Amino acid sequence: MSSPAEKGGLATVTRPPLVIVGPTASGKSALALSLAKRLTHAHIVSADSMSVYEGMDIGTAKASQTDRAAVPHHLVDVVLPSAEFTVSQFRERVFEVLETIEQSGDTPIMVGGTGLYVQAVVDNFTMPPQFPDIARELEAEADTGALWDRLHQLDSIAAAKMEPTNRRRIVRALEVCLGSGRPFSSFGPGVDAYPATRFALAGLEITREQMDANIASRYTQQMKDGFLEEVAGLRDAVSPMSRTARQALGYRELLAHLDGECTLDEALEEAKKRTRRFARRQQRWFRRDPRIRWFDAEADDLVDQVQNWWGDLSDS
Repeated sequence: MSSPAEKGGLATVTRPPLVIVGPTASGKSALALSLAKRLTHAHIVSADSMSVYEGMDIGTAKASQTDRAAVPHHLVDVVLPSAEFTVSQFRERVFEVLETIEQSGDTPIMVGGTGLYVQAVVDNFTMPPQFPDIARELEAEADTGALWDRLHQLDSIAAAKMEPTNRRRIVRALEVCLGSGRPFSSFGPGVDAYPATRFALAGLEITREQMDANIASRYTQQMKDGFLEEVAGLRDAVSPMSRTARQALGYRELLAHLDGECTLDEALEEAKKRTRRFARRQQRWFRRDPRIRWFDAEADDLVDQVQNWWGDLSDS
C-alpha cells in the first residue's frame, strides 16, 4: 500500500484538513468540489444538518450523483427522514470518517453552514448528555418565547447567546439544564471560545443583496427540479418525518401548503424569508470566529485564492 507521501499530488503530508463555511447559497459546495477535483485523493465531508437525510435531496441542495461519483462524499444520506439526528451523532460519525480518510493519506474537505456541527468537530466539543423524556415535555410547549424566558431564568449566559426564536437550541439547552441540574453553559468552553485548532478554516463572504438574490434563484430552480413533489413524497411515506427533518428550510413551508394551511406562493415567500433570516444568523455565527480566513465568494479566482492560502499553511 502506498504511504501518504508516495501518493503524490497536492493532497499529501502536511496540508491541514480544510473546513469551508459561510451562509447558505454562498457557493460553499461548488468551491469544495472544485478544490477536491484539483487535488489527489480528496474527500468531501458534509457538515449540513439536513443533508444527512435520505430522500431530502432537492431542498437541501445536496450534491448530485455525478458529483458524488467524481469525489467521495461523506455524511450524506446516513439516516431516514423519520429519524432524529443530533449534533452528538454527527460529531461521533464525522470523527470516524476523518480518521479513515486521513489514515489512508487522503485529504478531507469539510463543508457546511450548520455552525454548531462545524464547531463541534473543529473544537472537539464534549457534548452534554441527552434527556429524551424532558425534551418531549418541552416540545409540548408551543410558545418558544416562554421557553426562552425559562432558559433565561435557569441559565442567563446560555440564553444571551441564542436567538429567542431559535426553538431547537433553546429546547436543547433547557433539556440539559433540567436533566443534569447544571447550566447548559457550564459544559465545556462554549461556542464563544476559539482555541487553536488543527483545521484550516476558510469562510465565504457575500453581500446580503447577492445572498438574497441567490436564495431566490435557488428556490426557483428547486421548484423546477421537483421540490414540491419531493416534499409530497416524504409526506406520504409510511414513516412520518421526524421533528428535526420537518423543520428543514423550505420543507416546513411546503408541508404547510400541502396540508392546506397556505397557498404555494405564500409557502415559497415564507420559505425565502426564513432562509434569509437563517443566512444572516449564519453570517453572525461565523463572523465571531477569528480563526476563519475570509474570501470574496464572487471573486473570479476564488478557487486559486483558497488553494494557494491552504497550500501555504502546510509550510507554516
